[in-house]
Amino acid sequence: MSSTVVVVVVVVVVVVLLVVLASSVRVIKQYELGVLFRLGRVRGAREPGLRVIIPFVEVLRRVSLRIVTMPIQSQGIITRDNVSVDVSAVAYFRVTDAVKSVVAIENVTAAIDQIAQTTLRKVVGQHTLDETLSETDRINIDIREILDVTTVDWGVEVTLVELKDIQLPDSMKRAMARQAEAEREKRAKIISAEGESLAAAALGDASDIMMAHPLALQLRNLQSLVELGVDKNTTVVFPAPLMSTIGELGSFLARENAAAAPAMSGPASRPVPTASVVEATSTDASAEPRNRTPAAATNGASTPATVKP
Repeated sequence: MSSTVVVVVVVVVVVVLLVVLASSVRVIKQYELGVLFRLGRVRGAREPGLRVIIPFVEVLRRVSLRIVTMPIQSQGIITRDNVSVDVSAVAYFRVTDAVKSVVAIENVTAAIDQIAQTTLRKVVGQHTLDETLSETDRINIDIREILDVTTVDWGVEVTLVELKDIQLPDSMKRAMARQAEAEREKRAKIISAEGESLAAAALGDASDIMMAHPLALQLRNLQSLVELGVDKNTTVVFPAPLMSTIGELGSFLARENAAAAPAMSGPASRPVPTASVVEATSTDASAEPRNRTPAAATNGASTPATVKP
């Protein structure tokens, strides 16, 4: 009986020793620091590795030194120009002093979350809508500086704050779309006006050259006729200078025929035109269609002529 009791006592002692040994051994990871409390008082920080503490006398708190990503939930904010927007952001922070982060504040993550939300509303509310949309870098810097001043006593450093999303009312979105469309139309009209100005200047230079060289205009007219002939059009509109040239040609042929008529002896010997007959038109052609003189033909030189094959 006594031997059984001894065995039981030995087993209990061994189990207790194992439990005490297990509770006295702590492992601190590479990205952590340990804060040691002995009877409630801070005894300092412990480096990564295997650490042994006194059970029920010492307590070791592990603190992570890695950067923590904390989303800041969307906040309904009224900007300085009285526009309601919903702004969300994200903050990045890390612990720089493990002892302060444990002693100075109860929950570092919750505290930074709350102070970040209030700071976000404060900073964005001091800017207009246009500044909020275009100057996000400056707003991010302002928020981070305010958070750094507050969290430095907590042993925490805010490394980065970024505005993540800005939600606008539907009416404001439509107004901004109309404004952007009007701006694009304005730039398009300005570009078109500049093009018209350059084209007018080029045409002015071309007209000066054509005035100095009259044949250039005739060559340009012929080139236009060639371009029209490519499309095989049934109707051709002749420019006015070209029509006057045809009229002069018709008047010349009429004068030649009139001059050659007295030299002919009788109707039998009169040559019959086989290629074309040119009839010159003038202002007095309706009054005397049969009796045309060289003077009348000369008067009609400035009017268009009809060529009949």
